Amino acid sequence: MIIGKNIHKYYDDVEVLKGVDLHVKKGEIVAIVGPSGAGKTTLLQILGTLDKPLKEQDFELSINNISLKNLSDKDLSSFRNNHIGFIFQFHQLLPEFTALENICIPAFIANKPKKETETKALEILSFLGLDHRINHKPSELSGGEQQRVAVARALINNPSVILADEPSGNLDSESAKNLHELFFKLRDEYGQTFVLITHNEDLAEMADRKLTMKDGKII
Repeated sequence: MIIGKNIHKYYDDVEVLKGVDLHVKKGEIVAIVGPSGAGKTTLLQILGTLDKPLKEQDFELSINNISLKNLSDKDLSSFRNNHIGFIFQFHQLLPEFTALENICIPAFIANKPKKETETKALEILSFLGLDHRINHKPSELSGGEQQRVAVARALINNPSVILADEPSGNLDSESAKNLHELFFKLRDEYGQTFVLITHNEDLAEMADRKLTMKDGKII
């Protein structure tokens, strides 16, 4: 599913990733833990094609048996939109749009039909228990509801991989617990593969595997 080998990354003169190797199986939920500055977010951004490894190193990066190494920026953008869903600590919802509209945005970017997209969005919202909130804007939703809308947005294009960076870091304990349980329910329902960065030990222990990063490496 996800294969990364010998991934290096520098920012100026600082080596942030020092030859990371990673293999995640299809349908697996993997939690990446470690101290701040260990390189977790940088690794997630590279896995999500938002950033690129150091080209001078002989690295490998593939998702679903598709090598990402030599894809153009345009092809990477298309791959990202169709194959990867992102969930961030702060939901990143657009305040002027309703829950339904926010969810549909990635599908509209992919030029999917409006009616088909809205039907799919409503199905996901119903699955997440938010079908009664479709016309509410982010300011009218609780923190937990906002994050579930962000999850629905990540799912709208049926991505094979969900990447989440501290997804429950901005939630109260009850909302965080509900979100963590939702990830496993989604995996069982839709078969997605999850890679989660978290400082939440409960979530890390629930995962199929827990990987620890320190000083730019998985240890």
